Amino acid sequence: MPASILPKLSFALLLATASMTAHAENWPIPDWSTQAISQSAAQASALAALEGYAFPQRDDQTRKGVRTDALLVVRDGQVIYERYASPTKVSTPHLTWSVSKSIFAAVLGVAYGQGRFKLDAPVADYYPAMAAHPEIKMGHLLNWASGLDWQEDYEYAPLKSSVVAMLYTRGRSDMAAFIAEHPADAEPGQRFRYSSGDSTVLAAALQGMLSPDEYKNYPWTALFEPLGIDSAVWETDPKGTFVASSYAYMSARDLARVGLLMQRGGRWGERQLLPKAWVDFNLTPFANYQVNAEQPNDSIPGGQWWLNLALNGAAKPWPDAPQDTFAALGHWGQSLYVIPSEDLVIVRYADDRDGSYRHNQLLKLAQAAFVEVQP
Repeated sequence: MPASILPKLSFALLLATASMTAHAENWPIPDWSTQAISQSAAQASALAALEGYAFPQRDDQTRKGVRTDALLVVRDGQVIYERYASPTKVSTPHLTWSVSKSIFAAVLGVAYGQGRFKLDAPVADYYPAMAAHPEIKMGHLLNWASGLDWQEDYEYAPLKSSVVAMLYTRGRSDMAAFIAEHPADAEPGQRFRYSSGDSTVLAAALQGMLSPDEYKNYPWTALFEPLGIDSAVWETDPKGTFVASSYAYMSARDLARVGLLMQRGGRWGERQLLPKAWVDFNLTPFANYQVNAEQPNDSIPGGQWWLNLALNGAAKPWPDAPQDTFAALGHWGQSLYVIPSEDLVIVRYADDRDGSYRHNQLLKLAQAAFVEVQP
């Protein structure tokens, strides 16, 4: 794997990755087992604090405050906590928004293991509409570092938003082609800019690696069926391209399967479903990422996943969570957190609208409630 795409792993990441395979071998095959947790008075108080934060009195009129739809906690491969807020239920395929990006990265990981593409290959090799950008490599897209001029604004700046145009207006009939028409404003691989466009072009590139029949079923045959996921829905645009940036839906229990796969280094039971090198790439910070002094709590970009690393002298984005914590994050509070050192996978679905929710606060409270105290 070329050094320009995959920087040398830090010692901390090597330790974190090694820990993924060091714990109990409980698997949700075919279904999740549950484990009752015995709690001291202090732990019961910690759980009450977590629930008080995650499930306050819900304001459905103004949609203000923390508005959790589902909270699921897995420890050692077993469900230890689960709560839902109506109308979301245990079987509800919830919209994941940009958690879709990380799920699609896992789909691509299977394709990578099958030898269907290389990280240093030009995207145009698989998606010819990118021929105007021959220097953009697959690894650049995975790091959100294509260099394309893209504005990732949402409902607060819709007239300037590239992603709103892609999903809802002039780009929606052929999203990947719309993205490919954007000019470059930086050299590929030199600048991080979060982009739903980069993620959706990855879906078009996968389309070029497969036959039409293979492509329409590939997320299921490659990832969902091996993991036992049966609730998944993934929308496509009118051209049949998966909207990899935004439109995967699945139940909280099924999303936790993706988290467990990643926690255990891409292994599912006895099968290495994702190559170890692929998971290492996902969990390696983008080499040219510059910590934003104006937004010091921003999580660190990896390969379509978010990392909790202390980087370039800056503090960890989530200071109360271990450094090996990583996450898939989406609009309005969708979150899949993985803490390998604590054997925890946490799924949160939500309808947050005002920015009051804080990742660090939930992670701090969850650890207090669920991390096992060593004798």
